[in-house]
Amino acid sequence: MSRISSYYPANRCNNVSVCVTVSLEKVARRAGVSTATVSRVLNNAELVRKSTRTRVLRAIEELKYHPNLHARSLAGGKSKTLGVIVSNLENPFFFDIYKTIESDAHKSGYEVVMANTDYRPEQLVRSIRLMIGRRVGGLAAVVSEMAPDLMRVIEGSGIPTVFYDVGTPRANITNVRVNYRRGIDKIIEYLYGAGHRRFGFIGHHAILEPINERMKAVMDAVTRVPEIEVVTAADADTLDGGKQAARALLASGFHPTAIICVNDITAVGALRELRERGIRVPQDMSVTGFDNLKLSEFCYPALTTVHIPRERIGHLMCESLISRADKTPAAAQEIVIDPEFVLRDSTGPANRAS
Repeated sequence: MSRISSYYPANRCNNVSVCVTVSLEKVARRAGVSTATVSRVLNNAELVRKSTRTRVLRAIEELKYHPNLHARSLAGGKSKTLGVIVSNLENPFFFDIYKTIESDAHKSGYEVVMANTDYRPEQLVRSIRLMIGRRVGGLAAVVSEMAPDLMRVIEGSGIPTVFYDVGTPRANITNVRVNYRRGIDKIIEYLYGAGHRRFGFIGHHAILEPINERMKAVMDAVTRVPEIEVVTAADADTLDGGKQAARALLASGFHPTAIICVNDITAVGALRELRERGIRVPQDMSVTGFDNLKLSEFCYPALTTVHIPRERIGHLMCESLISRADKTPAAAQEIVIDPEFVLRDSTGPANRAS
């Protein structure tokens, strides 16, 4: 086949008044190959020799050729684009999962478009409708918020979708979630064994179910063990938010021997506030996080936390989307992941004097 119709010409503008139309055929002529070979290079196919690939990429760069991915999906009958929506790009947790999805997608010849909601349900709805409008081949939602009737909209679109944290498994919807309660229980068990009875809990966006689930697990410990006391505080899901929440917690007059943070980002912010107040960690107060970001390993002191396997989650999400892209809707599926407790230097025995 001498013409690849799934790629439309792109425009290369040297200035405001002069535009040069660059076609796939022109790239092929410049590189001295067929249009099919150019297409294989653009699709990251492995059947192209390294020297040929280099020549084609050089021609693409010289001619400033850009494939029209939307036109490509129309001509090919299916989209080679995945949509990824996350709640908060300031938190490396979300970015780590996104990076894995993007890497896996590229290896399979897919492109990725991304949206960030900042935990706003209305923005999640807009982003998903935008992705559906772009006719993405699959949709990954790494979010903690949800909106009414959204699952019905996604189910009706027929687009393979995978949610992390929220959502309900349906015919074209897979759900990946973490057993947060088990992770919190492991933290409580360790701290209780180390003599801690007065806990502070630092969270954010308490109305969001995945966040609220962690706080409820801490509060449930109070009902199980009467001598445990818990006071909560919340702010933004940022380093500064953790710092401000720790300040509010300490200003309440309650004196915890351990602070349990909803994630590592807020925990690192809390460590900063404690350090500025001259409170030693863990000698005066223990601090725990949740997620096991790379940051938790390198902050001081290194953070006791709970490991959520973000790369595994990213692999599972991308694999689910690509495996369903060419098939009829499969049965509803939910994948549950048990987190692991990671003991580091930010926790120790309770300081009775405090």
